[in-house]
Amino acid sequence: MQSKYTFNFYFYGSKQDNTMEKTIQQYDHVIAICKDIFTKKMIDYGIAWRILRPSSLTDQIYIKAQRIRSIEMKGEMKVDEGIRPEYIGIINYCIMALIQLKKGISDDEDLSKEETAKLYVHHFNEAKNLMLNKNHDYDEAWRQMRISSITDLILQKIKRTKKIEDNAGQTIISEGIDANYLDMINYAVFALIKLEFDKH
Repeated sequence: MQSKYTFNFYFYGSKQDNTMEKTIQQYDHVIAICKDIFTKKMIDYGIAWRILRPSSLTDQIYIKAQRIRSIEMKGEMKVDEGIRPEYIGIINYCIMALIQLKKGISDDEDLSKEETAKLYVHHFNEAKNLMLNKNHDYDEAWRQMRISSITDLILQKIKRTKKIEDNAGQTIISEGIDANYLDMINYAVFALIKLEFDKH
């Protein structure tokens, strides 16, 4: 079944095409980093997170985003771990949450490593396709954003998600919880691209 976020536009031989290709390469670089950490933690811990409700994962994402904001505002940190691992954690928790929304929670480790890895890639690709479609419309405006603004937008998305969760998943006009998780993934990827590639 084709994703509703399918990337279906091309700019062959144009400046936009070259910029988009750069974004795709950088996005895939971030995917590889996050997937490597997710896979290694799955080896160490299994998939114990299958017991967590999506709302619990939302709270974990909040903790990580709030720590990033705190470090940004204070200009220092007491724990010797920077903001990069926190953005990676946000991405991986969002993907776990999307899996939980799709599969439901489980008291048992009911997914094999292979199936879990496939679901991980599926949801990351869903986020990537959404990013490509939005990038077309917004013309890569995120590249002009400060990382602190990206952090604030993630926190805004978390607050929206928590509100929807408190309303038992019901919305009147807004997108659902899954759309907010996908947006948070992409904002965190943008922050990591800036941290990885913007060295000035």
